[in-house]
Amino acid sequence: MAIPFARCAAPAAAAGLALALAGCLSTRSSTLPPGAASPDPAAGATTPADVADTGPASAAPPANRLVPIVLAAYPHDPAAFTQGFLLDGGTLFESTGLEGRSTLREVDLASGNVVRRHDVPPDVFAEGLALVDDTLYQLSWQEERAFVYDRSTLALKEELSYDGEGWGLCHDGQRLVMSNGSDRLTFRDPASFAPTGNVAVTLDGTSLPMLNELECVGDRVYANIWQTNLIVAIDPSDGRVTDVIDASSLQHELTDRDVTLPIDVLNGIAFDPADETFLLTGKLWPKVFRVRFAPAVAPTVPTPGAPAP
Repeated sequence: MAIPFARCAAPAAAAGLALALAGCLSTRSSTLPPGAASPDPAAGATTPADVADTGPASAAPPANRLVPIVLAAYPHDPAAFTQGFLLDGGTLFESTGLEGRSTLREVDLASGNVVRRHDVPPDVFAEGLALVDDTLYQLSWQEERAFVYDRSTLALKEELSYDGEGWGLCHDGQRLVMSNGSDRLTFRDPASFAPTGNVAVTLDGTSLPMLNELECVGDRVYANIWQTNLIVAIDPSDGRVTDVIDASSLQHELTDRDVTLPIDVLNGIAFDPADETFLLTGKLWPKVFRVRFAPAVAPTVPTPGAPAP
């Protein structure tokens, strides 16, 4: 299934990043009604937000600007259209999308080999993935179906339903956190999948849509921003973005790939509590990167008239 993707380049410098990101995303939503998110060609148009407004964000310091430092790289199936990504006890679980190709996988990180897989019904476009105790939850894009699996066997236990689209999913230890491509995070009861609340996400006071794949880490929710190389860390108590990670450098780590195979956007965040690092990948990427996040260094601006070093 061939899907065209427009791309918005993330600025390398920390200065002006919020403004540039807002401009990039506004080009995707300028013709939509208030409360609606721009469509993801890989995940469809998002249902207009019909939840209560949480009100304007209070004054807060600007988000920290970070970059990933690559510590290691692992092979990854270049045919995997990554939609959900998590690590549990050294075992990697992945949800892959596209109709007719969607799967749930257990993957050996070191080799990239698929240890076991469950094929999702061919009419379903699978999306985000979360683990609660010994149960895996997998979203679907427009089908409004959540699949519930046994972690050890990947056997399907039951199906749950929800309204609207499903993009990203994670578990913060008490509740499920879900995205739908808008600027909202929805909180859900793991037992019933019923919504229990929501929060609007803002970056430096500006609404931030296109929230995609999610990873819950401590008191933060990390989110890929679709169509960009950016990851944000969100305080779910008020929706404020506390950190922005510009991961555009990871594209340069893929220069040795087979150029006859396409790659798509950055998508896939898994936290490893063993050493407090992150595993990052993308849709159709041939690698998974183990990284730490470090402060971005602003580029040096030479003094006018000064000799070049």
